[in-house]
Amino acid sequence: MLPVIYGLSGLTLTDDERAFFRDSDPLGYILFKRNIGDRAQLRALTDSLRTLSGRDEVPILIDQEGGKVARMTPPEWPAFPTGARFAERYDEAPASAIEAARANAHAIALTLAEVGINVNCLPLLDIRQPDTTPAVADRTLGGDPMRVAALGRAVIEGLAMGGVLGVMKHVPGHGRAVVDSHHELPVVRADADALAADIAPFRTLAPLAPMAMTAHVVFEAWDAANPATLSATVIEQVIRGAIGYDGLLMTDDIDMKALSGTAGEKAARAIAAGCDVVLDCWARMDEMVEIAGRLSPMGAQGHARLDRAMAMRRPAETASLDGLLARRDALMAA
Repeated sequence: MLPVIYGLSGLTLTDDERAFFRDSDPLGYILFKRNIGDRAQLRALTDSLRTLSGRDEVPILIDQEGGKVARMTPPEWPAFPTGARFAERYDEAPASAIEAARANAHAIALTLAEVGINVNCLPLLDIRQPDTTPAVADRTLGGDPMRVAALGRAVIEGLAMGGVLGVMKHVPGHGRAVVDSHHELPVVRADADALAADIAPFRTLAPLAPMAMTAHVVFEAWDAANPATLSATVIEQVIRGAIGYDGLLMTDDIDMKALSGTAGEKAARAIAAGCDVVLDCWARMDEMVEIAGRLSPMGAQGHARLDRAMAMRRPAETASLDGLLARRDALMAA
């Protein structure tokens, strides 16, 4: 098995994709709007990925956060609120906000599990700052570490109740980035004392999070030369060390412009730095082939982390989607 998660080009697998994925045996797959039509089509696609991999528990990921980051959209699926809405409700009624976040995540998970998706790239545990890049700001759960941890815990628990694993991101924190890492490399100059607050929610939820996703951000206090995704220092001393995270660690999309080099070069550097898995989202066959050529099969430690993560997934609890949405809305009402 190769330590990579690949994207797909369309609503069904092409012949080339089918042959390549069969030969390369990637760890898993990630879905985007280009892969999503309706319920029947999406379930058929995820079933085909399980059949192709030969693993009932192959990770099939999606970014279904709510707001602008939603791959499954109305009218086929409900619209979900952004993380910022729960942070606002927390100002008025913390307990209601936490319960609403849990019900919302449970509802999201039911829609995903129905179509065969078993991993959602949520929650964001980034601490919002006054100048956080707009690419992240309204997706966060607030600017206070305790609040972010409380709401993030509810999201992980709600997803689990619906039979879906969560991915905490973007470790060790994207909140101090003032530029969008999709387009350029953010550099954070805060000192280690300030950054201690940023990593607090990740440290709190590390035992609960099956998977985590890195930030393509340079933290000068820890490693001025390399973004976290490519930094052995940040991964070993901060993510695995100070945060204490020993779950499956994946990169953010390796194609993002914050990172330089070819797809294969970036993938190899991320694995060498200590990431368990590379995330490659764009389904460009030449780049996928290059990545496959640069990576070795996943080692025993990565396999163990994957197995532990997937073992955390439990059957969805019986619940009504409409009932969960109604409970969320009642809790969110002022």
